[in-house]
Amino acid sequence: MTNVAMVALACGLIIGLGALGACIGIALMGGKYLEASARQPELMEKLQGKMLLLAGLIDAAFIIGVGIAMFFATANPFKG
Repeated sequence: MTNVAMVALACGLIIGLGALGACIGIALMGGKYLEASARQPELMEKLQGKMLLLAGLIDAAFIIGVGIAMFFATANPFKG
């Protein structure tokens, strides 16, 4: 297996596992938000703002991973 093929596999793993982690994180957070808002509806507005902030941070981690993978895919340091 060549170095270019290994970089392609690594990019796929970075993007795939990042997407999987982001999806699971947002799903768990959304479920907990629904549980908390069902128990205490008066806190729904406060919780919604915090949930949206955390969703943005979770997505930011995934987008950073995509950026790193695209850097390796386009500017491959192993090409000779």
